[in-house]
Amino acid sequence: MDSVKRKKSKSQGKEPALNNYSGNQVPTTGILSRLPLSWVPYIQLARLSPPAGLFLIYFPHVFGLMHAALHLSTPVPDILRAGAVLFGGSFFVSNAIHIWNDLIDAPLDALVSRTKHRPIPRGAVSPTAALVYTITQAIAAALFLSLLPHSQSWFYALPSILGWTYYPWAKRHTNYPQVVLGLCLAWGVVMGELSLGIETISFPQGWSWKKLIHGEFHVNSAILSLVIANTLWTVIYDTVYAHQDIEDDLKAGIKSIAVLWRQQTKILLWGSLVMLALLLSYCGYASNLGFFYYFIAVIGATGSLGRMILQVDLKDEQSCWWWFRNGFWLAGGAITAGFSAEYLKQIIY
Repeated sequence: MDSVKRKKSKSQGKEPALNNYSGNQVPTTGILSRLPLSWVPYIQLARLSPPAGLFLIYFPHVFGLMHAALHLSTPVPDILRAGAVLFGGSFFVSNAIHIWNDLIDAPLDALVSRTKHRPIPRGAVSPTAALVYTITQAIAAALFLSLLPHSQSWFYALPSILGWTYYPWAKRHTNYPQVVLGLCLAWGVVMGELSLGIETISFPQGWSWKKLIHGEFHVNSAILSLVIANTLWTVIYDTVYAHQDIEDDLKAGIKSIAVLWRQQTKILLWGSLVMLALLLSYCGYASNLGFFYYFIAVIGATGSLGRMILQVDLKDEQSCWWWFRNGFWLAGGAITAGFSAEYLKQIIY
C-alpha cells in the first residue's frame, strides 16, 4: 500500500505547494479518486491529476487542426473525428513523455524538495516498471498516429519523437531547456495540420531525404509562425513553473531559464510575449483571418499571459504553481476560441 493517504485540501483560492506535481498529491475528486491507492503512483507518473500536462500537449494539436480546417473549409464531422484521434494520441503521448522524463530525472528529482517524493525517487515505482509503463504508452500513441490520414505521418512525427526522447537531458546540457520543451510541444501544431492533410513542409513531386538535405522544399510561413508562437507560449509558462525549484536547482546544478535569468526573468518573459503577439498576428495575416481571430486569439492570449507575467510572484512557489496551472488555460483557450470563431463565421456566412 502506498504511503500517501487521501485527504482533502484545505486550500483557499490557491492550492498547497505540495499539490504541484510533487508526488504527495492524491486525487480526491472525480473518477481518479475511486481508483485503488496502489494505482496512485502510476497516476502521478503520468501527470493525470491535475490534467494540465495532457492539455498542454493537446492544445497545439487543436491550434493546427482548426487552422487547417479554416484553410480547407472542413465539415464539422471531419473536424470532430480528427480532434478525437488527436486527443487519444495526445493522451498517450502525454503519459509516455511524463513517465520517461521522471525515469531519466529521478536522480535529480531526489535532490529537489518539491520532487523528491515523486513515485520513482520515493521507491513507489521501480525504474524497470517505469520503463515498461513508458513503452506501453508509446505503443498506444503510435497506434493513434497510424490513424492519421497522411501517408508520411511517421516522417512528420519523427522530430517530435527525437525531441521528446532527448528532452530530459536538456536541463543538463543547456540553460534553455524550456525552448527544447517548447519546440516539442509546438510540433503538435504540425501534427494537427497533418490530421486534415495539410503539410507544413512540402516537397515538389514528393519528398525524399535528398530533397530534404538539399533544401528543396517549401515551408508554410503561417504554420511556422504559429509553431514559434506556441514555443514562446511554453517558454513563458514553463519558466514560471521552473521558478518553484530555483533554490534547489541552483544547488543541484540543474539548468533552466529561471536559474540563468533569476532576478531578470520577467524581462525575458515580456520580450517573449511581444514576439508571441507579433507571430500570432502574422499567422492571422498570412492566413487571411479576420476580426474574431485578432480580438479573441491575439488580444486574448496576449492579455492573459501579460496578466500572468505582471501578477505572478516568482519568489513564491505557491504563486508560480497557481499561475502555471490556471494561466495557461486562458491563453490556450483564447487561441482555440479565436480559430473556432473564425471557423463559425466561415460556415455561417
